[in-house]
Amino acid sequence: MALRILVTGATGLIGRRLIPALLQRGDTVLPLSRKPIPADFFGPGSIEPIVGDPALAGPWLDSISTCDAVVNLAGEPILGQRWNEDFLKKIRDSRVNATARIADALAKNPTRADGSPKVFVSGSAVGYYGADTGGAERIETAPPGDDAMAKICVDWEEAAKPARDAGVRVIHPRTGIVLDPEGGALPSLVRPFKLFAGGRIGSGKQFVPWIHRDDMTALLIHLLDRVDCSGPFNACGPHPATNSELAAALAKVLGRPNWLPAPRFAIRLLLGRVADTVAGGQRALPAKVLASGFTFRFTDLETALRDLLSRPIKP
Repeated sequence: MALRILVTGATGLIGRRLIPALLQRGDTVLPLSRKPIPADFFGPGSIEPIVGDPALAGPWLDSISTCDAVVNLAGEPILGQRWNEDFLKKIRDSRVNATARIADALAKNPTRADGSPKVFVSGSAVGYYGADTGGAERIETAPPGDDAMAKICVDWEEAAKPARDAGVRVIHPRTGIVLDPEGGALPSLVRPFKLFAGGRIGSGKQFVPWIHRDDMTALLIHLLDRVDCSGPFNACGPHPATNSELAAALAKVLGRPNWLPAPRFAIRLLLGRVADTVAGGQRALPAKVLASGFTFRFTDLETALRDLLSRPIKP
């Protein structure tokens, strides 16, 4: 059955991949953006663009009553700026406020026309477990960490409570590092290697919970459709790599040396508190994702990078 879906963060890294996939299968999408979106921005299909700020109340909230599902991808990007208290507040507010407003709107009208529960895919992140879990495995039942990003993720998920209490099926994809050459972390990871200055960060032992962009899109659709899926799901592949392994794979795929490690203290001087996220890591495993029957297309890091960076696979 075709769905009517509101998507916030529509033109972001994940949204601009998800929406064409939804349109291709026949769903009607209401992409929310602060600026007008051209009708053909996502390719062929039925879209009803909405202009609004997801962190602020406005007429856009009225559209939720007509939707079968909401996918909330809104949030201030965490990379590209130095972290301080003001920026952390911006990161938190952009996520928590948008989630709370959507949850309240869904709570007022929690069922579809056929009486079944609406669906709220409400974003989260593997930062829930803390910036550095020391190599310990973290599945979805693990407790939260106690650093700044972990506390933001806890508040972010808690903000969806009104919808959950009203009977809406709420899903929290705890997203890892989405590998996409057109945005997110991957271009920043590739850049030093192309300049012959690539290498691990810090000890290199920290884990990177990565996921290929195509698997991220497919997973969100899977969670939307599976009526037995609710709660948190680690949106990352089944084989997280260490930072050293990631550096080695990038070097191999790009045909560049892997020799210049970046000391953790230098990253902190350059980036501030975001260094704890960059130089830390989570060995997050998608236990619930696999148990739900989802099959990852990309489970090997080098294969994923070769696909994304358009390099032929060599023996």
